[in-house]
Amino acid sequence: MSADVAAEPKAGAGFRPLHVVVAGCGWLGLAVAKALLAQGHRVTGIRRDPTRAAELAGQGIQPLALNLLDPQAHLALPPDTTAIVACQAAGGGGLQDYRAAYLGINQTLLRAAERLPLRALVYTSSTGVFGHSDGSQVDETTEPSPRTATGEVLAEAEQLLRSAATQGVPTRIVRLSGLYGPGRWGTLQRVRSGALALGPGDGAYMNFCHLDDAVQVVLAALDRGSDGTVYHASDAHPPLRREVVTWLSAQLGIAPSRTDTAIAGPSRRVSSAWTLANLGITLRYPDFRSGFAQALAP
Repeated sequence: MSADVAAEPKAGAGFRPLHVVVAGCGWLGLAVAKALLAQGHRVTGIRRDPTRAAELAGQGIQPLALNLLDPQAHLALPPDTTAIVACQAAGGGGLQDYRAAYLGINQTLLRAAERLPLRALVYTSSTGVFGHSDGSQVDETTEPSPRTATGEVLAEAEQLLRSAATQGVPTRIVRLSGLYGPGRWGTLQRVRSGALALGPGDGAYMNFCHLDDAVQVVLAALDRGSDGTVYHASDAHPPLRREVVTWLSAQLGIAPSRTDTAIAGPSRRVSSAWTLANLGITLRYPDFRSGFAQALAP
């Protein structure tokens, strides 16, 4: 995460620090945790592996080694927890992995919420709840329309959190588009290797969100979001796949790869305009060019 994100302290004489539990302190969760610390909050980070959990202490994060799928895991969250950010990820790509990560863990966190003085529970979902393949625009009010079994799990998890909001649990949902940033430049590598190429289907839309902007949206939803509300963390200019391949190839100084094999996948334009206006956010990387330039800089 860039230094300017981590260096934004929380201002104001009335600031009251939270004790935030980050459930899933991986790539995104760790970036969120660091930003929360920079704002003056206290952070506990959950990792399942004890060795990896212990590493968090060196970052100023209180480590908690915990398998959130254990039946009694909800009792292990610190009793003075005032906010939870759920950044869990499926351990694999299978349906059971998805159900465990996005349904099982959220059920644990909601059970914990019954006994905690929570101000907010922010769940990081995915724009994978949308199965649109016609290039249409989807926004925060568009109903999920999953076309895969894993997408159905993501939609079911969102419904679980939204139902909890009607019962008084302060849940907010942040849907993430394709995340990228320092340590995760997969699209760049796919273009370099030829795995992402020009050819059938390259008129499909892609959607991106830089890590720094994802952190911005998560923290804003935590600080000033509304319970039961869905927010989008996605940049402002969804490009066509051919634009991505052509531009990144040019930056790499290589000819764009070509293929005769159609690449299956969705095509939708994820809008975050309402989220940005409602939460008062200015994107640091409003399109993929500005974001990937960070990786391409000499």
